[in-house]
Amino acid sequence: MNFLGGLSSMTWSQRMNLAIEYIENNLESALHVENIATVACCSKYHFHRMFFANFKVTCAEYVRSRKLSLAAIELMSTNKSVLDIALKYGYESPNAFARAFRKMHGINPSQARRSSTTLSTYDRVYFPLRNQIGENMNYKIITISDFQIFGKSKEFEFEEFLKSGSKFWKEYVNSENYRKLGDLHQGRPGSKTNAPMLSAYFPKENGNRNEFIDVLGIEAIDILETDGFEFHSVPSATYAEFFCTYKTSMQTNRYIYGDWFATTAYERDGNKPDIVSYFPIPFRPMSEMRVRWWVPVISKKK
Repeated sequence: MNFLGGLSSMTWSQRMNLAIEYIENNLESALHVENIATVACCSKYHFHRMFFANFKVTCAEYVRSRKLSLAAIELMSTNKSVLDIALKYGYESPNAFARAFRKMHGINPSQARRSSTTLSTYDRVYFPLRNQIGENMNYKIITISDFQIFGKSKEFEFEEFLKSGSKFWKEYVNSENYRKLGDLHQGRPGSKTNAPMLSAYFPKENGNRNEFIDVLGIEAIDILETDGFEFHSVPSATYAEFFCTYKTSMQTNRYIYGDWFATTAYERDGNKPDIVSYFPIPFRPMSEMRVRWWVPVISKKK
C-alpha cells in the first residue's frame, strides 16, 4: 500500500497522533511545522489551525515548551553543562537558551540545579481517538461560485496573528479608510455572500514565513474607486456554513477545526480561503453581532 495514500484515508485523530508521536521522538532535533504537517498528511495552514483548535497552543509553542521541560529535567538530573543542554535542544547560544528558560520556568538554567527549586512542566498531549463532538452546532453544506473581495489585506504568520492580529484590525476599523470602504457600497449586501462586510483568510503555502493573507473588505459590486484598496479573488467552493455571534466567533472556529473536522466526513479544501461575514444589529453591542463562517470543504478520501 502506498504510504501517503494510506495516510490520506486515516481519521484526523490518527493523523494528529502520528504528528504528536513524531514531535516526541524528535525533540532533540530541529522540528519544523512543515515537516510535522507532512507527517499528518495535510497542509501547514490546516495543521496550524487544527493543532491550535484542539490544544489551545500553537505547534511551535508546544515544541518549545516540551523541549524546555526536558531540558529542565536534564539540568536537575545530570552533570551536563548548560551549553551542551542548550545545543541539544536547538538553542544556538546559552543566552538564547537562558531567555527561553526564564520565560517558562522563571529562573536561570544554573538555578535549576538547586535542590529546593520548583520548575514548570509541560506534559505530552494526547489526541483522543474516540469521537467526541462536545456541543452540537448546526451547519449546512453549500456551494458558492467565484466572487471578489475588495478591501485591505495584511500578511500574518500564525503565531503573530494570535498575538497582534486583533489589535491591528481594531485600529483599522477606527480609521478613516475603513469608513471610506463602508461608504463605497452604502451598506448593500453582496449578491453572492449576502453580507455587508467580510473577512477572508487565504492560506499562503509558498515557503514564505507569512502563513496567510488576512483580508477585511466587502464583496466587490460595481467598484469604481480603488485608491488604497485591493481586489482578492475567491474561487468557487463548497463550504460548511456555521452561524454564531461575534462574542463566540473564536470559540466557534476552535469547534470547527477541532471537534467538527475530527468527527465528520469532511476535510478542509486545500488553499481556498475561509470566509467570515459580519451582520451588525442596529443599536445592539458588537458582541451580539451575527457572524457567519464559511469553511471550504471536500469529502474525506476513503
